Amino acid sequence: MDIIRSFPLVIILILFIGSFVIPFLKKKKLVEGLSLVMLGISAILSFITFKYVYSFGSFIYRIGHWDAPWGIEFNIGILEAIMSIMFTFVAFFISWYSIYTIEKEIKENKISFYYILINILVGTLLGIVYTNDLFNAFVFIEISTLAACGIVVIKDKKENIKAALKYLILSSLGSGLVLMAIAFIYSISGNLNMSFIHKELIDVYMSYEKSILISIGLFTIGLGIKSAMFPLHVWLPDAHSNAPSSSSAMLSALVLKAYVILYIKILYRMFGSEIMNEFKVLLFMVLILGSLAMIIASISAILQKDIKRIIAYSSVAQMGYIFFGIGLGNKLGLVSSIFHILNHGFIKSALFLSVGAMIEKSGEKKVLGLRGIGKEMPITLGIFTLGAMSMVGIPVLPGFISKFNFALASIEAERKIFISVILISSLLNALYYFPIVINGYFGEENLEGKKLMSREKPIKELMPVLVLITGALYLGIRFNKIIYIIEKGVEVFF
Repeated sequence: MDIIRSFPLVIILILFIGSFVIPFLKKKKLVEGLSLVMLGISAILSFITFKYVYSFGSFIYRIGHWDAPWGIEFNIGILEAIMSIMFTFVAFFISWYSIYTIEKEIKENKISFYYILINILVGTLLGIVYTNDLFNAFVFIEISTLAACGIVVIKDKKENIKAALKYLILSSLGSGLVLMAIAFIYSISGNLNMSFIHKELIDVYMSYEKSILISIGLFTIGLGIKSAMFPLHVWLPDAHSNAPSSSSAMLSALVLKAYVILYIKILYRMFGSEIMNEFKVLLFMVLILGSLAMIIASISAILQKDIKRIIAYSSVAQMGYIFFGIGLGNKLGLVSSIFHILNHGFIKSALFLSVGAMIEKSGEKKVLGLRGIGKEMPITLGIFTLGAMSMVGIPVLPGFISKFNFALASIEAERKIFISVILISSLLNALYYFPIVINGYFGEENLEGKKLMSREKPIKELMPVLVLITGALYLGIRFNKIIYIIEKGVEVFF
């Protein structure tokens, strides 16, 4: 059984080794197959790791011969195990879908490079999730940033280069702020290991209140840039709307979430609830910024004509919900945020991939150009419709579960006024999602001249997207069990 404790490291090594092997493969099918196999094995190992943690509790895995605080270690609890499953599972199906589409969006000689970047990206994101060490978290952040910029710029068009440069510049600023925060913490605690930092800070934080306040602020802004916290999200609409569809799905579903998970670990594992209770003003600021994102990003989405930009601004709004839950500062708010991370990971990947299929088959990116697409591509628009209804918060679907729990958490935190923000944002979500669905399925002028199923993709190509939307529906159906598991994972923070 002890071998299972090494699986998180094995997963990262498998993905990195796969990325080194890919350049030696000459055939495109071998490249795609190897990348898919590596991600599939990673998903299986992630599931086994979760079962182990759920049965026997969290564990520390030491890498090398040195114990912490000198050595490197992974801290694998229920939270990390759940995220590992979500990251590897979603990445596997996004990559599966990309096999059928990526050659239509990038040059053939760059396909191998694309899958190298995907393997590196997923491996580094998992490193961010697993690590219990700030220095290694920073290293993984830097590598993941370069890989994420790579899957944007790989389309090799003017708008992609511009979007990637904007992302790289702002992300570098975020990295610099994170590094400054780490320097502050190291100067106070003399440690980089989160567990040891926590032990030191508990003893001395009253003597270093200003330094700790500054470091929390730097972590918030630095990781906020990387996770598209409003108003630090300005890089996201261009990057997501211009990247290949599978890259957009990867960026929205996974990349943003890894930085949020690290932020949660820093707040509650490194600083701890006792210290955070002393700095509630910062959590309140996060709550306000999350609320503003939910409203303003939704209004921005309503004003867009390009369907991928609509979904990109929707991602900013949905990240607002996640920061909203963190900002409430209570256990239910944090549980709701983590559930929404899972929900958004499945839903948003399905939305970007289904929209990518519609753009590929119709040649249209404008919403008005997709009128009647529901007759030509009923299954694809059906997948989009389920995702859109979940984002709006239609009952039974996981988006409703998230919003209902955010409302309960607001009541528990004695911030009932913020329930109105949830309701208004849900209405705004409907105003930009439902017109796409209605124009796609209904109206004689929209459907005239359209031929049933004339542009629908084969079922084998739609299968990855169908599995992702099914995964989202499973979250909605089994929400009680999933929320119970998440609660077990976060109870160590409170």
